Amino acid sequence: MVDLESEVPPLPPRYRFRDLLLGDQGWQNDDRVQVEFYMNENTFKERLKLFFIKNQRSSLRIRLFNFSLKLLSCLLYIIRVLLENPSQGNEWSHIFWVNRSLPLWALQVSVALISLFETLLLGYLSYKGNIWEQILRIPFILEIINAVPFIISIFWPSLRNLFVPVFLNCWLAKHALENMINDLHRAIQRTQSAMFNQVLILIATLLCLIFTCICGIQHLERIGKKLNLFDSLYFCIVTFSTVGFGDVTPETWSSKLFVVAMICVALVVLPIQFEQLAYLWMERQKSGGNYSRHRAQTEKHVVLCVSSLKIDLLMDFLNEFYAHPRLQDYYVVILCPTEMDVQVRRVLQIPMWSQRVIYLQGSALKDQDLLRAKMDDAEACFILSSRCEVDRTSSDHQTILRAWAVKDFAPNCPLYVQILKPENKFHIKFADHVVCEEEFKYAMLALNCICPATSTLITLLVHTSRGQEGQQSPEQWQKTYGRCSGNEVYHIVLEESTFFAEYEGKSFTYASFHAHKKFGVCLIGVRREDNKNILLNPGPRYIMNATDICFYINITKEENSAFKNQDQQRKSNVPRSFYHGPSSRLPVHSIIASMGTVAIDLQDTSCRSVSGPTLALPVEGSKDIRRPSIAPVLEVADTSSIQTCDLLSDQSEDETAPDEEMSSNLEYAKGYPPYSPYIGSSPTFCHLLHEKVPFCCLRLDKSCQHNYYEDAKAYGFKNKLIIVAAETAGNGLYNFIVPLRAYYRPKKELNPIVLLLDNPLDDLLRCGVTFAANMVVVDKESTMSAEEDYMADAKTIVNVQTLFRLFSSLSIITELTHPANMRFMQFRAKDCYSLALSKLEKKERERGSNLAFMFRLPFAAGRVFSISMLDTLLYQSFVKDYMISITRLLLGLDTIPGSGFLCSMKITEDDLWIRTYARLYQKLCSSTGDVPIGIYRTESQKLTTSESQISISVEEWEDTKDSKEQGHHRGNHRNSTSSDQSDHPLLRRKSMQWARRLSRKGPKHSDEMNDHQSTLSYILINPSPDTRLELNDVVYLIRPDPLAYLPNTEPSRKNSICNAPGQDSREETQL
Repeated sequence: MVDLESEVPPLPPRYRFRDLLLGDQGWQNDDRVQVEFYMNENTFKERLKLFFIKNQRSSLRIRLFNFSLKLLSCLLYIIRVLLENPSQGNEWSHIFWVNRSLPLWALQVSVALISLFETLLLGYLSYKGNIWEQILRIPFILEIINAVPFIISIFWPSLRNLFVPVFLNCWLAKHALENMINDLHRAIQRTQSAMFNQVLILIATLLCLIFTCICGIQHLERIGKKLNLFDSLYFCIVTFSTVGFGDVTPETWSSKLFVVAMICVALVVLPIQFEQLAYLWMERQKSGGNYSRHRAQTEKHVVLCVSSLKIDLLMDFLNEFYAHPRLQDYYVVILCPTEMDVQVRRVLQIPMWSQRVIYLQGSALKDQDLLRAKMDDAEACFILSSRCEVDRTSSDHQTILRAWAVKDFAPNCPLYVQILKPENKFHIKFADHVVCEEEFKYAMLALNCICPATSTLITLLVHTSRGQEGQQSPEQWQKTYGRCSGNEVYHIVLEESTFFAEYEGKSFTYASFHAHKKFGVCLIGVRREDNKNILLNPGPRYIMNATDICFYINITKEENSAFKNQDQQRKSNVPRSFYHGPSSRLPVHSIIASMGTVAIDLQDTSCRSVSGPTLALPVEGSKDIRRPSIAPVLEVADTSSIQTCDLLSDQSEDETAPDEEMSSNLEYAKGYPPYSPYIGSSPTFCHLLHEKVPFCCLRLDKSCQHNYYEDAKAYGFKNKLIIVAAETAGNGLYNFIVPLRAYYRPKKELNPIVLLLDNPLDDLLRCGVTFAANMVVVDKESTMSAEEDYMADAKTIVNVQTLFRLFSSLSIITELTHPANMRFMQFRAKDCYSLALSKLEKKERERGSNLAFMFRLPFAAGRVFSISMLDTLLYQSFVKDYMISITRLLLGLDTIPGSGFLCSMKITEDDLWIRTYARLYQKLCSSTGDVPIGIYRTESQKLTTSESQISISVEEWEDTKDSKEQGHHRGNHRNSTSSDQSDHPLLRRKSMQWARRLSRKGPKHSDEMNDHQSTLSYILINPSPDTRLELNDVVYLIRPDPLAYLPNTEPSRKNSICNAPGQDSREETQL
């Protein structure tokens, strides 16, 4: 081995370090030979083949020149016929001999020489060893027939007038045209439609047949009727169209035989061409053709990528996408790998959609199909998952690959992606907007348990509606519910807004309350100009800036609104008091919804004297009686009176609790979950146990060494249970548990959560279904493989119906795949009211409503929703890029420091003195800084109470209460609006205590009556300020983040307020 290594030759000079420094001088004189490599053989034949055949551009020029020669020869034939004088007589010599002038003969000979030379040269270059294959080709035979006689006539002058069928060159021109089109496609590197090629070939074939027949009949009739070219054209058209007038007919047997031969050829050639054309037409209808580059550069379009297109998905997308006025000029290109469905084809043939929707059959993983859809020029690309797949993970994998392929092909195209399972989100972090179905589904199911009908609230907010649903209904609740469903979330810059410009430098709660009082709009959040995060209700300490972006709920956006002041319209002399009684139910803002424009009557909210009776009840009798009053909302927050931090105080939560409850509550600690079930989950500050519970203790039905309980009753839970019936415990359940254990939920209201896998009846009884607050049913994965799509919900519907029959008082919440199946929830065959609602739904669908299902009682009450309704959230984000962020904040999926959270509170009899929604708005804003956004109302189906009856009953109750309070309150007292600013902190402190106690009451049992046959529930989003509060109303609130106002000093103030439960209860009636 040593000898072998010593024999290794040294490195050549170019690899030595010294030579690298000195250059190539040491080896430039070496004996080296430069070798050139060629892609083809460097022979004369190969060079000719490269020029005439292989090179696309030069070959295209040769084909074009050949095509021009053939057309020139046909033109020379027509000139010869027109210049020839018809000869007399019927001799056969007129068939074989013609009169041809010398210049014309010279031109035809020149053309023949060039054509024959080109044909022989191309035959030589394409020769592959079989000479007969080259000779017996039809183009070669036609070339010999048309060129050789002219060349022979050069050497034999007597043959110059010999008839040559030059008109057959039209078939050679057709052949050259086909080759020219193929070379053209190769030269420009573009795949043209096969449909266009086939149509061109068919037209060329038909023209060649007609031209050949015209020239043949004209020449053969030289010994007959002496027909000219026009008469021959007339005869051919009449014959081929099968009309056959008979005024022009061939006389000689030769012309008749020629006509028979041409008809036979037409009967064979034309059907073949038409068959190929029809086949290509059908294939094009299936594949959808192309979206031209010119259209993509001059028009705006979006691309919808789906694995399978169903009619429901298509209509949801089109209705929501084109509901926005500025998207009317957009085109939608659908890219789907499957063939178009029959129902989809029928819908796309409607003129309204056929002009704006283009269907392309292809895959997003093929660059060729993405090029057909002009993805690089698209304004956006929507990639939707197939939720009907049995393997939802596989469906997500397909979605991820589509997103990667689109991002690779068109990096600048905005991506809107729908994913099913949360653990797959991190693969598509690059997408501009992502909606995870399981995250939203479980979050809405969780909030439905503590804030009734949250799913209905979110669904109505993310749907585009004009608020016209139910306006033709005879029932008042349907009119009010339908009108309020038209509220959506909009945004505007504060300094450009008529709604909010005047509140620059004021607190957020002040702006929210006064904007609702004056314009009827609900300000729910803001975003700083230099910050990406949206803050929902940042609280009274937040000061509005001119560059802030305001997010508000209204029936339409401010840009589509016209404003007029009520003072300008008051022409009558009838006096009007501020408080509208039952006889004068005039709204503060009357909303007139039309196509894109809303007129708002503004209440006169100019600056009044502080002593004005703006919120006081009308005083009857003695003026010395103190009435309940509400503190005003301050323009700038008073730090000494803001006590929202008490929501995090254990003392304030448990001020009336016994000592044993205090000790039990100490088991919880606030913090972040130590483990995340999947990458990309948002960390949420929530209630945690001090010590991790052993896995064996998580089994409710089996005892272990730590406890001996085998059912829910043995545990003795103080709060009612929340039971989740599911087939598998997936990662999505994390988003169900976290909102129920969020840090801002009071510890006394934390409900135990029981996960039930496979729910036989004995397990239901063991897990405590008889004393459960809510039962959530999500077991439908095993039915996804149903042959009929709508049967995917069959198992869920039947299971819910079984539970509804066995436990009629149980609050059941579930989610369905198809909104149409909601009519089977809590199904009663002989329920006349449900039948009437079914007819109303059909009428609303005929009127073009996107929310026809909203009047179904289970959906209106928040018992059921369809996750497909949230597809509109992804579509809306194309116009409102903030909708996904706001929805995630409302559902608790994301937590941002300083941003509020969604909660609710119930109106009891002790709270009806507030009377109206506007006074409640002021009460909440002036106490804890909460912003109400809607009402969940429960009414009777059969005995629906009108608003006037409600207002009368409220006044009668207030009168009786006044008579009781006269003996307890004597002396002169000032109400809140007539008090000085020095009294405001004490009044606000009392109001805060009232609101805290009111929120702790909570809607614990408000949903138990909804399943009863005589009641119905519905939601009023952003109701008008004069809306009357009713008993058992549940008010949706956006409460400020308690962590944002934790005080750094003055702990004694907190204790002084929190440790006075007796005073709090005594002063409740004096607020």
